[in-house]
Amino acid sequence: MATAIMTSKGRVTIPKQVRAALRLDAGDRIEFVELERGQFTIIAATRSVQELKGLFHGRRRKPVSIEEMNAAIARRK
Repeated sequence: MATAIMTSKGRVTIPKQVRAALRLDAGDRIEFVELERGQFTIIAATRSVQELKGLFHGRRRKPVSIEEMNAAIARRK
């Protein structure tokens, strides 16, 4: 388990293994997302939405109606 100590100024050094797993470099942004009271997760916020444009290539599929969705769900039960 990776641990860190907070300084009196509120600064924390993220352990090397965590930085590597999140692919973080100096200057990258991270987000702290509260999962439940007193429990957070850290997310690497290193890409903007603009950078993600074109990431998902492929053909466009025709829209599916609610009835078709309900039928697909019913088949899975």
